[in-house]
Amino acid sequence: MANKNALVLFSGGQDSTTCLFWALKNFEKVSAIGFDYGQRHQSELAAATGLTDLAGISYSVYKINTFSSISKNALTNTEIEIDSSVTADQPPNTLVEGRNLLFLTYAAICAKQLQADNLVMGVGQTDYSGYPDCRNDFIQSANKTINFAFDHEFIIHTPLMWKTKAQIWEMSDHLGVFDIVREKTVTCYNGIQGGGCGDCPSCRLRQKGLDEYFAIRSSEMKS
Repeated sequence: MANKNALVLFSGGQDSTTCLFWALKNFEKVSAIGFDYGQRHQSELAAATGLTDLAGISYSVYKINTFSSISKNALTNTEIEIDSSVTADQPPNTLVEGRNLLFLTYAAICAKQLQADNLVMGVGQTDYSGYPDCRNDFIQSANKTINFAFDHEFIIHTPLMWKTKAQIWEMSDHLGVFDIVREKTVTCYNGIQGGGCGDCPSCRLRQKGLDEYFAIRSSEMKS
């Protein structure tokens, strides 16, 4: 039987921050792990540090310095301009292939040392933006593979898997951290905290979800 300790894969963005506070409600001991993988902006790591300090939990950041040399993508190569257009027939150029598989492997190594049987990750399939390693099939497969590799029973929790961005905003509100998520997270591909640049695909998706949630909340208040 899995213990009640959890390790959250934490980036300091909207989704992982919502998952962090979800984990604090559902597990006895929570720690967080992050990665400096050559992403365009260090502001998300700074935001993550501030958020884990606020939550009163430990946060360890590990450096992975290979993505920029082996993968052509706009998140780890500043010479590639972020493509703001998203089409159904091809993934966005911000896709860092293999990233979540590698992150989960590192996280499992740390989690076993921490005696944490639960890994918490803020991926979701409903608004997955073309990232194949955010889908449920991948998570289920990775969970089995990691358990075989470590000869240990981890459980990967993905509380946002079937939620829209509007529902994720609602979840943060129910957790009592709506303002924290709105003001202190970094989701923007240009590294701007809070509402972000407003133009990159990540900011547009975040704002669309927020607008939808405000509309739902307003409707409920009137009824």
